[in-house]
Amino acid sequence: MNLAAILEGHPGDAVAFITPAGPVSYGDLRHRVDDERAALAARGIGRGQRVGVIGANTVDFAVMYFALLGLGAIAVPLNPESPKAEIDGELAAVGATEVLSAVEPAGAAASVPVADMGADDVAVLVFTSGTVGAPRAAMLTHGSLLANTKQALSAPDPITPDDVVLGVLPVFHVFGLSVSLHLPLASGASVLLEPRFGPATTLERVTEHGVTIVPGAPPMWVAWAGLPEIQPGAFASVRMALSGAAKLPEEVADTLARRFGVIVREGYGLTEASPIVTTSVGIEPRRGSVGKPLDGVELRLVDVDGADVLEGDPGEIWVRGPNVFAGYWADPEATARALTPDGWLRTGDIAVVEDGYLYIVDRAKDLVIVSGFNVYPAEVEHVIAEHPDVAEVTVVGEPHPATGEAVRAYVVPVAGATMDEAAVQAWTRDRLARYKCPSSVLIVDELPKGLTGKVLRRVLR
Repeated sequence: MNLAAILEGHPGDAVAFITPAGPVSYGDLRHRVDDERAALAARGIGRGQRVGVIGANTVDFAVMYFALLGLGAIAVPLNPESPKAEIDGELAAVGATEVLSAVEPAGAAASVPVADMGADDVAVLVFTSGTVGAPRAAMLTHGSLLANTKQALSAPDPITPDDVVLGVLPVFHVFGLSVSLHLPLASGASVLLEPRFGPATTLERVTEHGVTIVPGAPPMWVAWAGLPEIQPGAFASVRMALSGAAKLPEEVADTLARRFGVIVREGYGLTEASPIVTTSVGIEPRRGSVGKPLDGVELRLVDVDGADVLEGDPGEIWVRGPNVFAGYWADPEATARALTPDGWLRTGDIAVVEDGYLYIVDRAKDLVIVSGFNVYPAEVEHVIAEHPDVAEVTVVGEPHPATGEAVRAYVVPVAGATMDEAAVQAWTRDRLARYKCPSSVLIVDELPKGLTGKVLRRVLR
């Protein structure tokens, strides 16, 4: 078993990737991955070694990623736009000894076979705010990732070799990793690789290359719904429009259906589930619902005592199945909080079920979702609090028309210090990925607190 084996078995002349430089066939992709695997092995990279991979949605990223998996090494995808301090911290957290940002030059190194891995062997470490607090590395195994790939492709109306999939969701995020690489390449489809989303230019590429499947995060659909110059037939080639990572505003879904005849099917997932839990593909979609669980995924809604709630009542989503992760790297306490002894993943998200359809009504406490990316306030607060002129800080989410939510910081300056919004934003930009940085900062004299001294976030919201 090895996740890298999903590249095998497809016709050598079939197109794997569509790029600005031209198409890349499955045969060529396999050849490049084989060469990279040999070159990395010659450098001493091998089984169990954690290796950072920094790159955008390019063929080179895919080559490095699958070469590492094929060696039995553990890939650690990292955001190429993160500041150096954040990347260094993530690498140190998992003990990564190497970082790849470019494919090794082809040499004369002897070929190396794909390593045979066990289902419980870790394949990828993905940093996530997760279900239990500050960002930590989730251990996704060869077994959990292959299981979720099989679950998704076993659903009605799956991706086929005839499909062209838009690959614009960033591959350092588990959603992009799944829908831009794992699912289409396992099915033998073609992927239109787009390193960056631009509403007009990306849609032009969709039309030009006859894209049939468009996976997106809500900000993409929001942008398209708001572009007045888009022609009604712009999505004519698209047979499946997907949305995930955050809730799609219902009015946006209505606009897309009315203007372009596009029915966006929502799903639900999280990093710890490798990542897909529910889908609206292959069933009649319902307004506001994220669909039904994939086959092989067990789902419960429970109350605060862990007892199942009645249908129609809200409860926390618990998930169990072969797609559930192995835990958080080097953090048994956080793992124990996320996983029950009998294998249920406590997601922290609140939902109701009606007629078998899942509706998300709330989510993990305090989490802010910016363009589909999880931002945990504690991480941002920790960075801002390190500023010498900051006495107290609290971070919350606020609605944003383009990104769904944005980060807002409330800052109490040290007595006598002068602080302003620009200073706080500049401080965070040097230390955090851009999507984690506050888009607005309010300088206040004090923060609202309860009797125990805890900041009342609900008041700030």
